Amino acid sequence: MEEDNNTKLAKIAQSLIPIGKGILAADESTSTITKRFELIGVPSTEETRRQYRQLLFTTPEIEKYISGVIMYDETIRQKSDNGESFVSILQNKGIIPGIKVDGGTTPLRVGSSELLTIGLEGLPERLASYYELGARFAKWRAVFTISDEFPTSECIEKNSQALALYAIQSQQAGLVPIVEPEVMMEGSHSQERCYEVTNQVLLQVFKDLEVQKVSYPGMLLKPNMIVPGKSAAMAINPYQTAQKTRALLETVVPKEVPGIVFLSGGMTPVQATENLNAMNKERALWQLSFSYGRALQEPVLKAWNGSRGNESTAQEMFLERARLNSLAVVGKYDSKMETMS
Repeated sequence: MEEDNNTKLAKIAQSLIPIGKGILAADESTSTITKRFELIGVPSTEETRRQYRQLLFTTPEIEKYISGVIMYDETIRQKSDNGESFVSILQNKGIIPGIKVDGGTTPLRVGSSELLTIGLEGLPERLASYYELGARFAKWRAVFTISDEFPTSECIEKNSQALALYAIQSQQAGLVPIVEPEVMMEGSHSQERCYEVTNQVLLQVFKDLEVQKVSYPGMLLKPNMIVPGKSAAMAINPYQTAQKTRALLETVVPKEVPGIVFLSGGMTPVQATENLNAMNKERALWQLSFSYGRALQEPVLKAWNGSRGNESTAQEMFLERARLNSLAVVGKYDSKMETMS
């Protein structure tokens, strides 16, 4: 008897969160990766972007620590030097290909500094084409800025409704949705204010997911951790971050959601790993893992620097950061490991 769609989705979701593995977010838009390349003095062309993503995907043994890769539209269609598709390279390593499907952000309304994530128009057709290309999960990111007056209830509600519509349409297309409501680190807000806003956002998100009848076992949540703003006087404390983040998630996230894969936001690679490790010092209701972009790639970009001759060194850096985060997933990371050769 053929499995129903929800059963298939639940199996894919579980395959993305095995113990000790996480997800690489390599889905930077062209404008975002161009900014990253500018920092290392590398021109951003379709070819340099292809070379860089090829470096990541062909890193030997990365499948020990990485379960899935989120790609950008350009990337999922690209091939390696020898003509093998990136999708095939990942599949042959047992890594699940994923795709970013939102269309970026636009002002919530004219004159507003708040942002609304767009991309629902034509989404079912795009999801079907990505499935044909080999994607088995998708991602949609909504962003919420904290200030004295932000986020507004309008911003939370409209972004949440879009996230829920994306999620159900993804599931209907056979793709596991990663639901990413990101409360941004920019600002001088306190950790308590981050908790308050993240609570508001997640309550609304799960209310709308319920309205759309999204199957919780066939989705993953990608939230921010509860940390103070980048400009706040308060330093990020891994223990406090873990306590506050877990406390919030345990009051808001349904236990049927199989896994939570944290975003790294504006944290440094080490902070992201330390916080994830602290989160996994105690058993949680869900598998707590990572879906990091910058926190896995920042050292890799610097080591690569656009040169083919640096690729093996850059791959070693990538493998090491993935390994350290794998240890953090099981609560066995120690910051002293950062200095080990």
